Formats: sequence, C-alpha cells, structure tokens
Amino acid sequence: QSQLVESGGGLVQPGGSLRLSCAASGNTSPYHIIGWFRQAPGKEREGVSCISSTTWSTGYADSVKGRFTISRDSAKDTVYLQMNSLKPEDTGVYYCAAARPGYYCSGPAPDPTRFGSWGQGTQVTVSS
Repeated sequence: QSQLVESGGGLVQPGGSLRLSCAASGNTSPYHIIGWFRQAPGKEREGVSCISSTTWSTGYADSVKGRFTISRDSAKDTVYLQMNSLKPEDTGVYYCAAARPGYYCSGPAPDPTRFGSWGQGTQVTVSS
C-alpha cells in the first residue's frame, strides 16, 4: 500500500532553518507530483510548494518564494522542503500529498483539492 511520511519538523527561532522530508513507500508510481501544504490553528490548509518528477517543474506560494526550496531525490523516493528565513507566520502542521491525475505543477501554490494520499503531518513552530 502506498504511503507518504513527513519528518523534520520542530521548534526554531525566527530567521532559522528547517528541512522537511516526505518519504514515499509502497507503490510509488502515482507520486509523479508531490506537494507540500500547511495548516495553522483555526485556518484552512494552504498550498506551499509542489514538484513534478517528470518535468521537474515547481510551484511556490508567494509567501514562501525566495525562502523555501523544494527538491526531489528519485532514488530515495523522497521530496524535501528546505525552509530558510523562517517567520512566526510559517508556524503550522506541514503535510505532503500526491497530486491526482490531471494536475500540473507550475508557478503558483498547489491546490489542496487536487491532491490525495496525505501524510500524517509534521509540526513546525517558529517562535523566540
């Protein structure tokens, strides 16, 4: 059975960095496009970034452009999210998910309604 597992969250001071990992196991053939999302308390889940394994195209939310970088290690079936210059408003539970067929990752933030196979999430807290 296919599964996505996030790791790498934690507590960091403003201006600090974290690297999140999203590891795929089982049948990874559906995972052509992986997205990162986050959800802060009392807020809706929002798209952060996505990457395609076939075109290597990426997409980012405006709020993280220039600070976050998504990458993929196909040999390890793992997608990373390098987060630099973290701000308190980056706090939330971060999830990775696989895009449903027909979705194209390019430019803007990924649309959560177009993704499935969600991981369990990893908490990121940015606070002094």
